[in-house]
Amino acid sequence: MVRTRERVAIVGAGPAGAFAAACLFRARGDAEIDLFERLPTPWGLLRGGVAPDHQEIKRLEDTFDRQTLQRGCRFLGNVEVGTDISHAELMRHYTAVVYATGAQTDKSLGIPGEDLPGSWPATEFVAWYNGHPDYRGVEFDLSAERAVVIGNGNVAADVTRMLTLSAHELERTDVADHALEALRESRIEEVIVLGRRGPAQAAFTSAELRELGRLDGVDTRVDPADVELDPASRRWLAEEGTFTARKNVELLREFAATPARPDARRRIELRFLRSPVEIRGSGRVEALDVRRNEIVRAGDGSLRARPVDGDLETIECGLVLRSVGYRAVPLPDVPFDERHFVLPNERGRVLTPAGEPLPGVYAVGWIKRGPTGILGTNKRDAEETVSCLAEDLRAGALPQPPNPGREQIDALLAERKPDLVTVEGWRAIDGHELERGRSEQRPRVKLASRDELLAAAAAPAPS
Repeated sequence: MVRTRERVAIVGAGPAGAFAAACLFRARGDAEIDLFERLPTPWGLLRGGVAPDHQEIKRLEDTFDRQTLQRGCRFLGNVEVGTDISHAELMRHYTAVVYATGAQTDKSLGIPGEDLPGSWPATEFVAWYNGHPDYRGVEFDLSAERAVVIGNGNVAADVTRMLTLSAHELERTDVADHALEALRESRIEEVIVLGRRGPAQAAFTSAELRELGRLDGVDTRVDPADVELDPASRRWLAEEGTFTARKNVELLREFAATPARPDARRRIELRFLRSPVEIRGSGRVEALDVRRNEIVRAGDGSLRARPVDGDLETIECGLVLRSVGYRAVPLPDVPFDERHFVLPNERGRVLTPAGEPLPGVYAVGWIKRGPTGILGTNKRDAEETVSCLAEDLRAGALPQPPNPGREQIDALLAERKPDLVTVEGWRAIDGHELERGRSEQRPRVKLASRDELLAAAAAPAPS
């Protein structure tokens, strides 16, 4: 009996999906892999999340392309699984389905005024300036002199940097044209970054934090009192603290000791042990009330922020960007852990509500482990999931799908998605953007609406 080549669908063409495809080619070189993506473009947060001034990270796109699309992995873009095609239909056409759909929504603060105009999830601001087609029509009011960023992680650092970079610096990046125009006209002079815990618990990578202190024409301030560690944090840092945590505290102390630069055109203030209580304003954001916190050791040994009695502080501002974490959303007809916002899984094998492996269904990336780690974490994560998938294939644990032929899924998609974007369509988009970038001496000039992207996908790629 001739063994049929395994066909695997990976849902989500971001870094997690790309790493999974690359791992699968190494583990099962003859597998046929289809990469499904809701957007007309691949690479997910590498294209739509990494800050425009971090072009060295974006070069990973070339690696992904070489390890996936150039090896025969098919790109099926502009197809939303759960809407255009169901999970059950995928299972009828593929030996296995790997979900790499990430965490698409933001956690909320749960405070009054959070939904006032001028209060935004930071990820929407990121998507807007990165040319995500879902956010092309969004308008951010940058007319106030002060913005507040809530959160102490890398996304908070990215949006703070984007608000304070000069127009000249932005013009050398692939920031979306509509965002470039708005940021050129921005009147924001000060960005206050609030963290609910102390400097030892800040979630920035040291490289991101260091960048905030080296921005041209920007005075980055930290109150010396804010970097005085409490006894619990000092002990934790000495006994358990990571290299990154120690480095961050060292950098923050350097910022605090640096003389102020009154001639700087913009200012960043990093503040710790502060939590938002209410966003206030008449019809739009006008001020933010914050309370002080202290660090205490909880019963489980972890360090937590606890409110301190005292008066609230009011910070006048016209823009609030909330960067306090992400959540995945359920996928139709796929088990979902409502408590942890992931697909329930064991080493990437998705589990039924009874705790048994669901044959042929796997998870990778944030939908598997939650929104933790950096971009490279997805590589180790993908290796674990794919090793389980390969093990199941070797064991004969995955049944043959009833409609295994490539032409069968192609016929279904041709009927439902006449504007499907293939690898050739993506090459046309990519070539168009790169050509425009060359003409403007920029890395690329992104097409930021779905209509523009689909029109470019249908056109011949620039020679």
